[in-house]
Amino acid sequence: MRSCTYHLSSSNMNAVQPNSVPQGLVTAWDTVTTALLSPDLDNAPSEEALSDHLDLLCRCGAGQYMEGWLLDTLHMNLTSAVAPEFWAGLKLQDGEEVQERRRARVLLQAFRTLLARLEPSLGGLEQIGRWQDEGRAGLSGPGAQSLSERAFTGIRAILLFSPPDLLHERMLEFLSRTFAVHMSQAGQAAPRREGEDEEEEAAMGTEGNVCQGCAVNPHDCWCKEALKLLRELSHILSRLQLLERVSSEAVTSILHKLIEQRMEQRCRGEYEISFLSDFQGWLDQVLGWVSRVFASEVDVSRMASSAAGSGGERAVGQPSSAILQRWRHHMQQFFCRIYASMRIEELFSIIRDFPESLPAIEDLKFCLDRTSQRQQLLTSLKTAFETRLLHPGVHTSDIITVYISAIKALRHLDPSMVILQVACQPIRKYLRTREDTVRQIVGSLTGDAEGCTDLANELSRADPVTLETQDSEDEGSDPEEWTPDPIDALTDKTGSKHRSSDIISLLVSIYGSKQIFIDEYRTVLADRLLQQLNYSTAREIRNVELLKLRFGESHMHLCEVMLKDVADSRRINTNIREEESRLPPEEQPPLALSAMILSSEFWPALKDERMELPAVVTQAMEAYTHRYEKLKAMRTLNWKSHLGTVTLDLELEDRTLSNLSVSPIHAAIILHFQDKASWSLEELSGALAVPQEVVRRKLALWQQHGVVREEAGGRYAVQETAPSSREKQDRSVLLMDSDEEGDSNTATQSEQREEKLRLFWAYIQAMLTNLESMTLERIHTMLRMFVSSGPVVTEMEIGELQAFLDKKVRDHQLISSAGVYRLPKSPHH
Repeated sequence: MRSCTYHLSSSNMNAVQPNSVPQGLVTAWDTVTTALLSPDLDNAPSEEALSDHLDLLCRCGAGQYMEGWLLDTLHMNLTSAVAPEFWAGLKLQDGEEVQERRRARVLLQAFRTLLARLEPSLGGLEQIGRWQDEGRAGLSGPGAQSLSERAFTGIRAILLFSPPDLLHERMLEFLSRTFAVHMSQAGQAAPRREGEDEEEEAAMGTEGNVCQGCAVNPHDCWCKEALKLLRELSHILSRLQLLERVSSEAVTSILHKLIEQRMEQRCRGEYEISFLSDFQGWLDQVLGWVSRVFASEVDVSRMASSAAGSGGERAVGQPSSAILQRWRHHMQQFFCRIYASMRIEELFSIIRDFPESLPAIEDLKFCLDRTSQRQQLLTSLKTAFETRLLHPGVHTSDIITVYISAIKALRHLDPSMVILQVACQPIRKYLRTREDTVRQIVGSLTGDAEGCTDLANELSRADPVTLETQDSEDEGSDPEEWTPDPIDALTDKTGSKHRSSDIISLLVSIYGSKQIFIDEYRTVLADRLLQQLNYSTAREIRNVELLKLRFGESHMHLCEVMLKDVADSRRINTNIREEESRLPPEEQPPLALSAMILSSEFWPALKDERMELPAVVTQAMEAYTHRYEKLKAMRTLNWKSHLGTVTLDLELEDRTLSNLSVSPIHAAIILHFQDKASWSLEELSGALAVPQEVVRRKLALWQQHGVVREEAGGRYAVQETAPSSREKQDRSVLLMDSDEEGDSNTATQSEQREEKLRLFWAYIQAMLTNLESMTLERIHTMLRMFVSSGPVVTEMEIGELQAFLDKKVRDHQLISSAGVYRLPKSPHH
């Protein structure tokens, strides 16, 4: 900062004009500078005299020094006297306790004094600037605007270079009070909604005892005075060009705090209501207070707008000045950032409650489009999934339900599906580790899973996405319509056209192959058909037709064969029953037998258990087989004696048990008691060709019904008379726990996998015997050729194949060298 003073003496005059010094130069300088600093003095020179003195100064070259002298005078006066006086005026005397009203007056008085001290110098600079703009007396210079900018820059630099916290505290306190006054008046003008501002009313007290604006007794209310003080303060700060510099920080703090408080009170945990329109209405009220704080600058801006375009009309609801537009934009940005952060924290709960939480999703989408918080959302949501969902304590069906809700919610939030792809990647990875994932998904698709109807509804919708054509859905599209993926998309081969939002497609793609789901559905379908045994397939036919639309007809061919087997079995049973009814009584079979005839190569692998049936049952099966061979030439039946249902009537000494539906092994056990009253476990095991432990477990059902009792010595006998109620109750509790009915009729996934590996191992041994050595890739290619020709297409991924071959190497059944596999040499060689 320059600091010097111009002294006009005879020596200075010689420097200005060495040949001759005009008379009256010093007097002219004193007259002009005094008129500039004190234009309202009683002995002020006339306009004509002032012009003559100014003309003399300009002719002598001294006019160019006046602006510098005034600026230096202003800066020195501000540094040495005015600024210290201002800061001292803000302080209260030690130990002095005054009310808020008094502190507001002290604040305003300090700025009044500041303006009064600086006004002479500012007025003088403005006058010189006007003379320069007019070119009066040949005076030249930067002009009024430039001089004012230099003056106010110096004021801000000296006064506010390192201001104490006291100024911010006083401004924050005073502006907070004026905000409360303004909002209380706005609240009276517009009726409040039910429950609005209950927290504020509780803090201020009961209405009528405490003023809602200034929080004092109504008799001492100073709301009007506060608004009057605010308007005067705004004019003073605007005159000194300190309005935004002094007020902005306090206004920002107030608005940020209020937005955060309002959001916590109204929005936290509320997902079924949109809060954007509510915020816009509240924002209009707040901007009314902002216009009071920046009243002078708003008025100036309005006048400038009117002068620039007097014929135009301002859009309804838009701010009428540039400063209000800036503050509206700032508040909207802050609201979007805070609201988005809050909703990102709650996004797991929002997803869980979808679609009821759709308004919260729409609000979050609006805010994300105006902020850069996508990465924050991705990180937070992935963490929430991993900590709250993906752990052993959550059932697989619940994980799938949340994943389906996430698909629905996130495709509303981000139509590009990038957020869904990235945030749900941990869910997809975790579901691959759960053994029952495929069964749960298939159960949901067919409506068997309890409480999960989303997939069944999705399967039944009118416009299904065909998985066969999904991968090529963007072929032939216009290259001009291509758009790049967002920068946060995963770096894989899945482009925006391939990134499906279809729920079933996304679930199937977890494993990368739809064949896994088709195989699981065949297993589920087989279980259902074998358990009901009533030939009713209407529901299954509907499901198969719907799945054909998704997976393609070729992949569902095996299921169609299974359903056809059921229909054929019904017709064959009808024909055989009619043939048996025409036989004489002595030639009719001892048991009425109905069969479910399966095409073995088209059904999933069934459990293979051996059991010797009683002779009466074996005779009935042989008679049925003979009649089937007459109907279907060149075909025969291979009975699965452990599968099916037997309906029995048991006649005991004091009671009859009718229509008991049990498994074949249960029926076989009780039929043996018809021939012999008492059996040991060893005898029953030998007669049935079943392990003793299995017989013991199956006997539990008859003990539970009070038909069989265990006697001393480990023998079992028929209980002809009903047991006492207490004995029956105790036995029921025990035996219900030991009963293990309801198992699947098909082989488990692990059993089917072992069978598949045995099949593959036979192929691999044959190939290596003929070709001696093969690489992993060639073995995988040839295996795919072999298995694709069979009735059931069963593939093995190359990673799974490598793990299988490496296990064979460790078991010394293969030799591996440089990536080539061969069989070990036989000891005979």
